[in-house]
Amino acid sequence: MASNLKNLSVFDSPVPSAKGMSFGIVVAEWNSQITIPLLEGAVKLLKEQGCEEGDIIIKKVPGTYELTLASQFMCEYTDVDAVIALGCVIQGETRHFDFICQGVTHGINHVALEYNTPIAFGVLTVDNLEQAKDRAGGKLGNKGEEAAATAIKMAVIKNEMEESEQ
Repeated sequence: MASNLKNLSVFDSPVPSAKGMSFGIVVAEWNSQITIPLLEGAVKLLKEQGCEEGDIIIKKVPGTYELTLASQFMCEYTDVDAVIALGCVIQGETRHFDFICQGVTHGINHVALEYNTPIAFGVLTVDNLEQAKDRAGGKLGNKGEEAAATAIKMAVIKNEMEESEQ
């Protein structure tokens, strides 16, 4: 559904408890006026759902493109239940936007499949700063909260599947 029609912080189904789970968050420093509110939204939702602050690992990377490798590092070097990747790419005058968006989208998907770990895609790909602000705590809610809810839901599904296999 197009986000201009939906508040990103209102969920269609309840968000499960995150009690006893751990999460890695990788966040881009580029466009920090947007990514910091995304980070704050993600952490807020994780805590509201019962995740302890000590069970949230946050790593900052220079830009959105670096989220892929940072997500891989989270999967390799920690024991998190899920990763949340947060970034913002704003359309400019060149094709740079297209290359970054395509690279990070494919990269994060590849890492999630390779490491069998849920990675929530909280990357804004917008036409302008106003659209980014609207999705980072503005009139359309907070994509960081949505990404955190997705990470929790996917971690629960994975954990349930692993338990049923035993």
